[in-house]
Amino acid sequence: MSHSIKDPPVESPASSGTLSRIVDVDALRAVALLFILVVNIAFFASGYPFQLVPDPAHDSWGDQAVLWLVELLFTMKAYLLFSFLFGYSFTLQLDSAARRGVDIAPRFRRRLAGLFVLGILHAVLLFQGDILATYALLGLVLLAMRKVRVGTALRVAVLLTGVIGFVLALAATSGTQLVTDPASALAAGQRSTEALQGGIGTLITEHVRQLPAMFGTLLVQGPLALSAFLFGYAAGRRRLLTDVAGNRQLLRRVQQLGYPIGLAGAVVFASGGGTANLTGLTAGVLTAPLLAAAYAATLLQFFQTDRGRRVVAVLAPAGRMSLSNYLGQSLLCVLVFTGVGLGLAGAVAPPVVVLIAVAIYCAQLAASAAWMARFRYGPMEWLLRAWTEQRWPRLRATDPA
Repeated sequence: MSHSIKDPPVESPASSGTLSRIVDVDALRAVALLFILVVNIAFFASGYPFQLVPDPAHDSWGDQAVLWLVELLFTMKAYLLFSFLFGYSFTLQLDSAARRGVDIAPRFRRRLAGLFVLGILHAVLLFQGDILATYALLGLVLLAMRKVRVGTALRVAVLLTGVIGFVLALAATSGTQLVTDPASALAAGQRSTEALQGGIGTLITEHVRQLPAMFGTLLVQGPLALSAFLFGYAAGRRRLLTDVAGNRQLLRRVQQLGYPIGLAGAVVFASGGGTANLTGLTAGVLTAPLLAAAYAATLLQFFQTDRGRRVVAVLAPAGRMSLSNYLGQSLLCVLVFTGVGLGLAGAVAPPVVVLIAVAIYCAQLAASAAWMARFRYGPMEWLLRAWTEQRWPRLRATDPA
């Protein structure tokens, strides 16, 4: 569920190649924003997904086909892509601190503290599926590992994924069920949907009530996010995204490995009931990182083409203000689906829900382009930077340094 937080670099790029790299990463982050929204919007549109059961009001073949495709292509892959970019962006911050001869630790800890507060507020007020607070806590681990070698980071990342997959596989073979009482889960889904249709007080109460269940989800999601952090850290240390053309052979190998294995695992995951089935979840845990990596490799190569450069120009502003857009997605979904706004929770079929997600995303692309043409940071990025630096940074692009 979630998101990589990074301010755009304040340093002037040393070369056009560096500028291209930064813009490409921003565009990649913007694509991840779309993936995240397509997954998360279902939890605003209905109270049933949090109970790991389908909404009985929307069970046509078309509804089921859309849900299956979302599970196949985006669920688990979206937040892993964001997490990878979080780890990669951390290396950019390390490099910036090294050039300036400063210790990154105090500043990064303040940043993580601000991110944690934003995450808690997000979870209570807008979306209990927040991952910002988790990123903040895992960021402390990443900070502690900032001096490890690339090989060590990769081994730890693989180990984390393997251990989670092994534990889930053991649970699956022992007959453990995530939904032990389907009737009770359906009743809870109905109550959650009714709560979403209520006012702000009812909505906040529902969010708080659901938080303990989210902690259980994070027992799986957290280690996998940390694993993706470390893969991103390794990629940054090896300058993997600095020279896409020079790493084209490696990226193609990632595609050749990631697509067949990742899609095969995704089929098992989606056909097995997604996160509601331990066998499918195990397959997803072990293969989703490969599919997410294949997505990234494909996009980075596409961005180098003439058509890709035009797409990058459209996407990059949204990626530069990804924190604002991530929180903005939740706010817009609250206004569309809950009783705070239009109150459409439970009334919209999955195909329409996905179309609403695309409409929100397109609106964010346009708004981001207009905002970043005038300002140096997104609004939430600016506030987080002010807290991190303990000063008010210049906001307008035309403001003097």
